[in-house]
Amino acid sequence: MTLLIIGVIVLLIAFYAVGIYNKLVRLTTLVEEAWSGIDVQLKKRYSLIPNLVETVKGYAKHEQETFEKVVQARNQAQAATTVEGHQAAENQLNKALVNLFALAENYPELKANQNFLKLQDELSVIEQDIEKSRRYYNGTVREKNILVESFPSNILSNMFGFIKSKFFELDNETERQLPQVKF
Repeated sequence: MTLLIIGVIVLLIAFYAVGIYNKLVRLTTLVEEAWSGIDVQLKKRYSLIPNLVETVKGYAKHEQETFEKVVQARNQAQAATTVEGHQAAENQLNKALVNLFALAENYPELKANQNFLKLQDELSVIEQDIEKSRRYYNGTVREKNILVESFPSNILSNMFGFIKSKFFELDNETERQLPQVKF
């Protein structure tokens, strides 16, 4: 009888361990999938920026330094390979875009240009999609990190090499400075 009770306890522990392991695998996959969603939105943004820069260039030919900073920041953001790298590059890109839109304020005919307005609208939609994707990603990271750090699941996560994932956070100061697309 004692052997049967021990066997049942071992079996319950094994089922619990398998459940935790599967949950860790599921959450790791969700984090990767969520990052993929952010990556898609960032690529859409990166492909829109050259058109925006070219449109502004037509009106503000002597502002070369601003254009170069935007292009350089975009290239650095595209080349980033880690969450931390993307965070830093996106913060720089956001600052460069703030300067580009501030420059556009000095050119009334640019602000009225239909192509510029369309590009601004598209960028605004993409920025909202990035924010939604970022919230989803950070939510899945939070769930995974809680499981990785909580007892007793932390024992299994350490045994099988599951590690905490990094949150994707942008500089709040830069986010507050991003211009609203309203004319």
